Amino acid sequence: MVNIVELQTFKKRITENYSFVNSEVIGYTHCNREINAYTIGSDSQEVLYIGCVHGMEYITSRLLMRYFMRLCEHYKCCKNLNGYAVRDFLRKRGLTVVPCLNPDGASISRIGANSAGELSHFVERAAGADTSHWQANAVGVDINHNFNADWEDVRRREREQGIFRPCPSKFGGEYPESEPETKAITNYCRTHNIRHAIAFHSQGEEIYYRFGENTPQRSERMANIMKMLTSYTVTDPTGTAVGGGFKDWFIEEFGRSAFTVEVGMGKNPLPDSDLDSIYDRLEEMLTTMAIV
Repeated sequence: MVNIVELQTFKKRITENYSFVNSEVIGYTHCNREINAYTIGSDSQEVLYIGCVHGMEYITSRLLMRYFMRLCEHYKCCKNLNGYAVRDFLRKRGLTVVPCLNPDGASISRIGANSAGELSHFVERAAGADTSHWQANAVGVDINHNFNADWEDVRRREREQGIFRPCPSKFGGEYPESEPETKAITNYCRTHNIRHAIAFHSQGEEIYYRFGENTPQRSERMANIMKMLTSYTVTDPTGTAVGGGFKDWFIEEFGRSAFTVEVGMGKNPLPDSDLDSIYDRLEEMLTTMAIV
C-alpha cells in the first residue's frame, strides 16, 4: 500500500541504514507532500528511475523502493547483484530513484478524496464515487501530459476528446510545467548529469523509446536489451499518450535516451499481489540498465 506513511518509512530506513545514499527533497506537491530522490554511487553521471507518475499506478513506487533497498543492501555487503559487482559499477555511475513523483495522486487513488486535504471537495466532485482510477495530481492535472514536448498538439487532442478542465485523467494543465511535480523532476534533470532515464508506468508489458528527431540511435539498442531481459514488447504509444510525457520531454530537451516501461498486465490499479512476479521479471533489467 503506497501512501505517505509507506514513503516516510522507506525514507527513514534508507537514511538510517545506508549512509552512502544521498537523500534529497526535490519538491513539494499541492498537498505539501515531499517528492524525494535517492542517489547511490557517483553523482558525476547518473541514471534516473521514476515511479508513480500516475496516481493509480502506485505499484511502480513499490517496485522501485524494493529494488533500491535490495541494491543498497548488496552495496553495503559488497555482494554482486544479477552477476554485477555493485560497488564497482557505482564508482563510475550513480543511480537516482524517485519512487513516487505523484504522492498526492497515489494517496487519492489508494485511500480516497480525504487524503487531498483542502482539495478533497474538488477531488470528490471530479471523481464522483470512484477515486481508485485517479491518475492526476491533487488539482486534476495529469503530470504525464504536463511536460513541454509537443504540448500544444497534446492539448488539441485532449480537447477533441472533450477534456477542457482539471479531471482525474489526461488534462495536461494550462501550460507546460505548470505543476510542482513536473517542475521538481525537470529542475532535477537540468541540474544533474543524467545519462538516461526510465519512467515506470503500468500496465501492458511494453517499452517505449522513440520521440521525434532527437531520439538517440543507442536508444533502440537499449530498448532491445530491455526486451531481451523482460520479454516485454518494444512499441510506440498511441493517441493522447503521444507527447507531453517525461520520456518525450527528456529526449527533446537533452537528446539523450529515455524510456517508458509499462509494467505488469491487467487493469489499473494492478493488485498488490502482482508485485512479486513483476519484480522478479524486472530485477535483472533494472540492474543492467543502471550500468549500460
